[in-house]
Amino acid sequence: MRPLTEAQVREAIMNADADEIAQIGMPHDFVITDWDYLDFLAWRDPVSSRRGVVVIEHGGRATGILLRSTDPGRTRSGMCNICRTLQPGNQVSLFTARRGGAKGARGDSAGTYICADLSCHENVRLAHPLAPNEVRSPGQADMRLDGTRLRMESFVTRVLSEEGGGAGSDAPRG
Repeated sequence: MRPLTEAQVREAIMNADADEIAQIGMPHDFVITDWDYLDFLAWRDPVSSRRGVVVIEHGGRATGILLRSTDPGRTRSGMCNICRTLQPGNQVSLFTARRGGAKGARGDSAGTYICADLSCHENVRLAHPLAPNEVRSPGQADMRLDGTRLRMESFVTRVLSEEGGGAGSDAPRG
C-alpha cells in the first residue's frame, strides 16, 4: 500500500460526513506505519471502541469506509469473513457500514464478520501449525494474503456500490 498522510486517510473515507470523519481517532502508531507491509489499513478507533476504519487501494486511489461494530460474540468460536481465520467467538465481531449514495442516505448498511481488532492483515501472515504429515506449499501464504486483500476490497466495494443488498445480504464471498 502506498504511504498516506492523516489528511489523505480522512479524505479517503467515503461513507461518512465531515463531522463523523473529524471525530475519528487515528491509530496511536500511525506515524510509524510500515506501508510496504500493509495490504490495507484497518484500525479500531481509540476514541470510540465501537468504531473502526478500513482504507484500501482501489483503482489507484485510497478508498475507505467507516465501520460500526457490535459486541463480540460469546460463542465458542467464530470465523472472520475477511481473513478466514477461525478464532474464539469473542475475537470476531459483526461490523456494519453505512452504504454509499442514496441507499446510505436512506439508512441502508452492509455488514460482515471481521476480526474484532481489525488485524486481518496480520493474522494471515501467521503460520498455522502443521499436522504431523502435512506439508506447507511455498505459495500457500501468498494465496491467503491475496484472498484476504480481495475479500476486503470486495466488502468495501459492496458498501460503496449503489447496487446489491442491504445489511442482511452478507453471504460468504470468494
